[in-house]
Amino acid sequence: MNERRRAAGFSLLELMIALGVVAIIATFAIPAYRAHVTKAHRLDAAAAVIRAVQFVETARLAQASENGNASALSTGLDQAPSNGAAVYRLAVLPESSTNGGYAIEAAPVVSGAMQDDACGTFVMEATGLRWNHAPAATTPLDAARSAACWAGRS
Repeated sequence: MNERRRAAGFSLLELMIALGVVAIIATFAIPAYRAHVTKAHRLDAAAAVIRAVQFVETARLAQASENGNASALSTGLDQAPSNGAAVYRLAVLPESSTNGGYAIEAAPVVSGAMQDDACGTFVMEATGLRWNHAPAATTPLDAARSAACWAGRS
């Protein structure tokens, strides 16, 4: 009877070893998963900015507005991802002396998963210039870091 009881379950030592292995795997898997999700959000923001630029360029070609400003973004183009909970909000910035007529920015949602991300806000100007700036600043990140953010490598 003692032999039958032993074969029916795990010993405490076996259970502790299994939990230790799971803990070690989780130690490496969770940060890798979070890095993957962050990269996916960044690439989604970059793709959303490019889609918004295409929309604005098409609208500008179809009909020029009276004062030359770019049109507002339609529903679905005003956030990234385009459906579901927004992680980034997109907006058309007005013309300045350097942006070529407009700029599109994707800013992290204030209480969202990317609010403290190192890449911050994604900006693409009508001239084609792509750059990033920290959430609380307007000064661009250096060119190499911005390029890494747009490519999803940062």
